[in-house]
Amino acid sequence: MSPLPSPPPVPDPEIAARIEAGRATVAVVGLGYVGLPVAAAFVGAGLPVIGFDIDPAKIAALDGGEKYLPHVPDDEWRLLTDSSRFRASDDPEVFASADAVLICVPTPLRAGADERNPREPDLGFVAASARAIAAHLRPGALVVLESTTYPGTTRTLLGPLFEEAGLAPGRGVHLAYSPERTDPGRTDLPTVEIPKLVGGLDETSRDLAAALYRHAFTTVHPVRSAEIAESAKLLENVYRAVNIALVNEMKLILERMGIDVWEVIEAAATKPYGFEAFRPGPGLGGHCIPIDPFYLTWAAERVGFPTRFIELAGEINTAMPEHVVGKLGAALTDGGRELAGARVLILGVAYKRDVGDTRETPAAEIIERLRARGAEVAYHDPWIPRFPSMRRHSIELDSAPLTDDLLAASDATIIVTDHAAIDWEMVARHAPLIVDTRNAMAGREVRGRVVKA
Repeated sequence: MSPLPSPPPVPDPEIAARIEAGRATVAVVGLGYVGLPVAAAFVGAGLPVIGFDIDPAKIAALDGGEKYLPHVPDDEWRLLTDSSRFRASDDPEVFASADAVLICVPTPLRAGADERNPREPDLGFVAASARAIAAHLRPGALVVLESTTYPGTTRTLLGPLFEEAGLAPGRGVHLAYSPERTDPGRTDLPTVEIPKLVGGLDETSRDLAAALYRHAFTTVHPVRSAEIAESAKLLENVYRAVNIALVNEMKLILERMGIDVWEVIEAAATKPYGFEAFRPGPGLGGHCIPIDPFYLTWAAERVGFPTRFIELAGEINTAMPEHVVGKLGAALTDGGRELAGARVLILGVAYKRDVGDTRETPAAEIIERLRARGAEVAYHDPWIPRFPSMRRHSIELDSAPLTDDLLAASDATIIVTDHAAIDWEMVARHAPLIVDTRNAMAGREVRGRVVKA
């Protein structure tokens, strides 16, 4: 005799009522680039928010009103530091008072044992967060994963972890996935106006999550499952990685033909359909493009399907720092100077303009390659006074003040990040050799030599 089908999930009526009415207490796990804007969005919507992080320095900074992510808008910081609706804590017992918990923790890569796929997802932060939440969560609460990951994570990783703690998905806990879509430094599109995708392990979980996000976000788009939402996030990032690799490869081809890729892109962008302009650079940075596509590569290997586009894009994009160093070496040689012993100034070490974010920045790779070839390296970045410690790089440098003398005394200046706050006219007047990876010197009267890379 076949077993009777399980009854459909039913939400806790009190928690569901608070979520529907906009009175739910929301806990945000991970107070970094993703978690802080999300927390501010819910505080701004009038909901009580608990910010949780295992780093006591972040808790102390928030309690003291200290801004530790400089690119986050001041109004979002004030929402968190000045509002009575927000409190920060590193005590996991706070989850006992939450109606909904949003997991916004890092999902890096680690070295894998498989030679065919040397990069594996590292979901240690997600798993540790789930265990800490499950140990204190009230039955019937909502948990939403926002960290980028491979399809199936919410169902096959989070589900069993909560079930081990006695919180069966759909009964003891409602699980959903809503991918983060943060764009550090962007000011034209506030966090709350970026549409939120929401998928759940079941319809009840999805609908609860959608109801919660509708209080803080202008547009909420429910999808049929958590796996669809997880896959959509990866598609967004793969799309960018592949197209950036395409223009980087186009740059390498056109350089050999004596054609300016930047002018080609601007010409192609005049077409009103069928083309979106992507621009080349010195390599990839941040989390979304250099890391996230390989979560799909790993998952695809598990079902026996190699991701050729992603792998090729990765090869092209990760080769860009070496290309930049090679262009510099050739330019110095043309001027009768060797790279060994040359004084090289790096302008901008953030991974993108007008943010203080060095995650996976190509500047680190460029600096280490220059040092390995005997160059003497300095950098200037108005957003990053000291180069932070990184997982794969150790660069102990402070930002040097940008002066006429520093530029003139440098054998070469490499533009890695085109921050608006850098005095580009000063650079154009005083740098004897500029290796421009961002087209920052276009349209300027430059006294020295400019090499595009």
